[in-house]
Amino acid sequence: MDRTIGFKERRYIEELRILTRATALDCMIDERFERVIYVIKQGDMGLAIGKKGDNIRRLQSVLGKKVEMVEFSEDLVQFISNMFKPAEVTGIEGPDPERSVKIVVRQKNDLGIAIGKGGTTIEKARLLLRRYHNLEIGDVIVGGGQNAGT
Repeated sequence: MDRTIGFKERRYIEELRILTRATALDCMIDERFERVIYVIKQGDMGLAIGKKGDNIRRLQSVLGKKVEMVEFSEDLVQFISNMFKPAEVTGIEGPDPERSVKIVVRQKNDLGIAIGKGGTTIEKARLLLRRYHNLEIGDVIVGGGQNAGT
């Protein structure tokens, strides 16, 4: 799927590279929640976060916005799991004919984490899934490890 990156996003990606030496594959500005969402190259997440989150704090002060990061993965289930961390995603169900997937989490406690305060986490996942896989998120359900799907 084609993704276009505007001037502001390119500037933010370069700022991340300068401050952290990590590589961002993509950057999205979410005006609704006043945040910048980075998609980090697989294996660069430690560099991007920094010791005890120092790089994220520095980046937030430079950009003046909240910063969130998701590690990219070619594997759809792993990419979705990365979006919802620290909630434990055990798999997905679908996609159904409407290109919608259900997210399966291990425990009931993970439901609140997966949705996030005010829906921030699930909205981040919706934005990224649309952009990378042209999929929608249906429900977040509790299930065991046996439901790991496509």
